[in-house]
Amino acid sequence: MSVDLVVVGVGYVGLPLAAEAVAAGLSVIGYDTSPEVVTAVAEGRSHVLDVSTDQLREMKARGFTVTSDPAVLSGAETITICVPTGLDAGGGPDLAAVRSAATTIAGHLRPGTLVVLESTSYPGTTDEVVRPILEQHGLIAGEDFPLAYSPERIDPGNARFGLRNTPKVVSGHTPLCAKHCATFYGRFVDTVVVARGTREAEMAKLLENTYRYVNIALVNEIAMFCDNIGVDVWDVLHCAASKPFGFAPFVPGPGAGGHCIPVDPRYLLDKAEREGTRLGVVHAARRVDEQMPSYVAERVTRMLAEYGKPLRGTKILLLGLTYKADVPDTRESAAVRTALRLRALGAIVAYHDPVAGVVPELGPPAPDLGTALRTADAAVLLVAHRDYDLGRLARTARLFFDVTGRVPGEEVVRL
Repeated sequence: MSVDLVVVGVGYVGLPLAAEAVAAGLSVIGYDTSPEVVTAVAEGRSHVLDVSTDQLREMKARGFTVTSDPAVLSGAETITICVPTGLDAGGGPDLAAVRSAATTIAGHLRPGTLVVLESTSYPGTTDEVVRPILEQHGLIAGEDFPLAYSPERIDPGNARFGLRNTPKVVSGHTPLCAKHCATFYGRFVDTVVVARGTREAEMAKLLENTYRYVNIALVNEIAMFCDNIGVDVWDVLHCAASKPFGFAPFVPGPGAGGHCIPVDPRYLLDKAEREGTRLGVVHAARRVDEQMPSYVAERVTRMLAEYGKPLRGTKILLLGLTYKADVPDTRESAAVRTALRLRALGAIVAYHDPVAGVVPELGPPAPDLGTALRTADAAVLLVAHRDYDLGRLARTARLFFDVTGRVPGEEVVRL
């Protein structure tokens, strides 16, 4: 059976991609090796924040399904690889999922099928890692099938920019491959930007997220310096952000988190080191980011000391453990790293998060927010979720430390 698109990896990248393609009238099938994902979609339950259950059910009504049978790949006009690219045990790039996906596709690839890698990786991945795997059965990229790279730009929880209205960078193993890729995405994305080649597109994605990583580290370092010299960093940021040109506002916090921002610079650093280059600014940003949980713990310790309390043995309630507000994802969360640091220093740590559920590294959350606030020696706001009544939190807590700079009041201690 012929199908316009098979999405390999139906997660936070793959499912929104499938949703836009279905809405544009394409026939779409998802391929995923996770039984939980296959079952959830079959039952009409969305497992991704940016695709509602109602949207998923509408997709299913238009023929969308997810399967763990790789035979569906044989009938695809286009195949997109949307699998995770994380870090291995040593902190380096982990392309196991990409290699596995490419190997599976190679066994079912037919002439003429467009294959697009969307997973974030270092420059050279498409041509040096994916292409040889896809060609192992005799088909040649650029001759027998188009091979392309188009980095995902999904920002979970962003209500303003989604896949359709975010410009889509595309590239190809050859110029003709890039044209095939641009034509495909042009069917359901408003703006397509054609890169010179796959390495340029791969590098562009790493630059985007490394830019954010470096600026987060910069503003965190400025916050630490302002604390050292007695300057209100939040007023500094308010004033600086009033400039209408030449300044992009970032805010301090416990550090960079999520599946992209703290991970992608590691891919860049690994590639640079293998090429004999040292990226000093990125290394410096990494050092700042790694020290932020300890710095937050230090600030909490100083706050407690002013009231004659030691950190060790003190009950600390942490509010918000996800990597960003209103997103139920704790992957690489700086808030979780902060919790683990406080616990390592001897604090009795409890936590509450209205969207995260159970955080495995920390055990079950506090069962009741009000009781937890009243019984804790201090509360620390790490993530300002929309569901939180910030003023009420601060009024109820015995001591309140605000990492986010969102809570008013003279009695609140801010980062």
